[in-house]
Amino acid sequence: TLADPGMIMVSLGLGLGPFIQNLNGMSYVAFLAPGLAAATALFTSFFESSYGFYVRMTFENIFKAMLTTPIGVREVIFGEYLWVSIKGGLMFAVLSAGFACFGLMKNPLYLLLMPIVGALVALPCGALGLLATSYVRNINQFQTVYAFFISPLFYFSGIFFPLKQMPPGLRQVAEF
Repeated sequence: TLADPGMIMVSLGLGLGPFIQNLNGMSYVAFLAPGLAAATALFTSFFESSYGFYVRMTFENIFKAMLTTPIGVREVIFGEYLWVSIKGGLMFAVLSAGFACFGLMKNPLYLLLMPIVGALVALPCGALGLLATSYVRNINQFQTVYAFFISPLFYFSGIFFPLKQMPPGLRQVAEF
């Protein structure tokens, strides 16, 4: 989970960064850092609540075992949302702390807010994963959701370039 943003930061931030000067008043590496932290929360929560939930439900039968206890479906779903928000928040915070160590955060006191911000990013992304899980009938169908929804969300979110530079029609779609 932490290797992907690290490799993107090295390859694009350090490799492409010297060729891009003063992007919205900051270096390209500083521009990439917050977006990659948010993307980590997105991917962590989506994969945990889609593939992870599906595997626990279909192959491991964990939820069947849970439902034999006094808890119900609502508690299982609430537990999944809670877990996804905690895991996404922690990944966001850990990555932000790593970026802060390299001076990519203006105020290190913001690190105290990072778990909350990460959890708030993770919740709707986790909801998308659970929604996808409710529709797929085969684990391979998650690839379609990933290819047609999560990847475009990642690439057109403004992580790699400012949305202001996009053509107006595509910019409105990306902002939506």
